[in-house]
Amino acid sequence: MFKYSFPVICLMLLLFVLPAKTMAQAPDTVWSGIYITSIHNIDFKDKEYTVSLWLWLKYKNRKFDFLQNLEIPQAKTVNRSFSTIDSSGEKVYLLMKLQCVMKDTWKIDNFPFDRQTLRFSIENSQFDAKSLVFVADTGGKHFDKRFTLRGWRIDSIAITTGKRVYETSFGDPAIQVPYSEYSNYKVKLQIDRDAMGLFWKMFLGMYLAFLIAYMCFYIHTDSMDSRFGLSVGSLFAVVGNKYIVDSALPESTSFTLVDSLHGVTLFFILLIMIANAHSLRLVKEGKTPRARKFDGICALTFMFCYLVINGIFIYIATKA
Repeated sequence: MFKYSFPVICLMLLLFVLPAKTMAQAPDTVWSGIYITSIHNIDFKDKEYTVSLWLWLKYKNRKFDFLQNLEIPQAKTVNRSFSTIDSSGEKVYLLMKLQCVMKDTWKIDNFPFDRQTLRFSIENSQFDAKSLVFVADTGGKHFDKRFTLRGWRIDSIAITTGKRVYETSFGDPAIQVPYSEYSNYKVKLQIDRDAMGLFWKMFLGMYLAFLIAYMCFYIHTDSMDSRFGLSVGSLFAVVGNKYIVDSALPESTSFTLVDSLHGVTLFFILLIMIANAHSLRLVKEGKTPRARKFDGICALTFMFCYLVINGIFIYIATKA
């Protein structure tokens, strides 16, 4: 009888031992939730913004100690103004109020008709993905709709969990392959700008400079010095306006809407100066009526083309 029962006993032991090892190696779950109360101080030049939020975490393993091990990878500074922890039950419940100055990369190709993605994520600095995994608490709302993000509209919010890869062993000799995974909890907030007011505030000077140069076509052909003086002055005004706008934006290697509009304006002012030079030549040759007719054709053509090109660039930016 023992001869036949021994294999059965071994099989039963394997059935009990293997699941126990699997359960022991399974990572613990950390239920995580967030509620954003304010987003402010969006700074394009320094590539940062400030967010105030409530963060709560529920977990069994008391060694996680998120009060000390909470990691916010994209934060420049983290200020914890309030925290409370309840460890009386089976699970630890941690609630904290955070104010973080976050760094981000802004997309300015279509500025000021741009849309941005604000990112916030958390990790545990001591325990990797083999020890814990985050699970998102999706109940309720995740931001206060009553707070106003000045100059912006909140489009949507997406909350996900995943793993972040670090291609390093962090100096641990037990890790043979320089590869580490840490579970993270991620929040992406999509916002778009209420841009028309800002657009006219930034580009009104440029358009006025173009109109001043454009008025040259309605100055009598006897006053060519006035024509060239207005054109040159408008040229410098547009260049100055571009430097002022660029000073409020981060550096970019791509050709943005700001560059396109200023470039088109400078090109048309140059065309106006060339047209004035041709009119001056006609006047010197005694062809004053022909010069006036040429000015009228240029006035209509330049204005139509300038408005159409500006409209196309702005329309593409708003629909991107």
